[in-house]
Amino acid sequence: MSVRLKDVAVRAGVSIRTVSNVVNDYPYVRAETRARVQAAIDELGYRPNLTARQLRRGRTGMIALAVPDLTIPYFGELAGHVLMAAERHGLTLLIEQTAGSREREVMLAQGPRAKSIDGLLLSPLAADVEDLPTGSESVPLVLLGERIYDPRFDHVAIDNVAAAEAATRHLLESGRRRVAAVGVASSARSTMADLRLRGYRQAMDGYGLTVDERLVVRTTWFRRPDGYVATKQLLESGEPPEAMFCFNDLIAHGALRALSEAGLRCPEDVAVIGIDDIEENRYTVPSLTSIAPDKSKIAHHAVELLVRRIGGERPDGVDYTPGFSLSVRESAP
Repeated sequence: MSVRLKDVAVRAGVSIRTVSNVVNDYPYVRAETRARVQAAIDELGYRPNLTARQLRRGRTGMIALAVPDLTIPYFGELAGHVLMAAERHGLTLLIEQTAGSREREVMLAQGPRAKSIDGLLLSPLAADVEDLPTGSESVPLVLLGERIYDPRFDHVAIDNVAAAEAATRHLLESGRRRVAAVGVASSARSTMADLRLRGYRQAMDGYGLTVDERLVVRTTWFRRPDGYVATKQLLESGEPPEAMFCFNDLIAHGALRALSEAGLRCPEDVAVIGIDDIEENRYTVPSLTSIAPDKSKIAHHAVELLVRRIGGERPDGVDYTPGFSLSVRESAP
């Protein structure tokens, strides 16, 4: 039979209320009494019913992470970090895939599903700020990425301009001057791409270089086939680049394949760099140099901000900008 609060109280010689105060870490319990109760808890192997406790507080003990596409490795790796951060707070994590659908993003933020969770970490791709709930009864919300900035919400996102500038500058420092930017998008969802293009242009300008617009290549999406097709286009133009800054690692993987098929060596003929630093980069041939966002800190601070919101704090929104580093490998030493 499971051990009850009453059993602990009898063993410790105190009231059930006192045991409850110790279990819930109530501060006004004498040290001697707390020690006696804790000894009884340890001896009997009592485990509090966390589900019942959460329900009494009007909470479920669950939070959700909603990302556009879990088949993109960056989001899968980020989800793993968020899971660990949530567990440190005793929270269960639900992971949702929105497929970049505005309807699904809105439904998770303010539909019936929102009532079954205590808070939401949302990486929006299509929703606008007008779509997100702001009332006192709305689900606590932290936004990931740069799609929406609004002072009413907490945001966690790397500095994409600085990250792109660092990636491009690394290529320029090796002496290469014809540097392509691959991953430019023209849709309303392209905030990240716009910022990374700005960083690329800033780096080129910092070296006194005029951007050859033929080296700025648009892609439909941010996957391996997009990088493969874009690289083919660059190579068929007759003036191939000396280096390629790809707007994420999957585009860079496609680029490596296209360069290999064309008989070009990387990095000797064309150097390649990406952003995200997914684990797969260590095993590509050549291994891929990449900008590494601090995924652990992204997850940690996002969950911390959400826990604060769940706890009832409603200050002005916080913008947290985690750092990044450069992981140098074979594709752009």
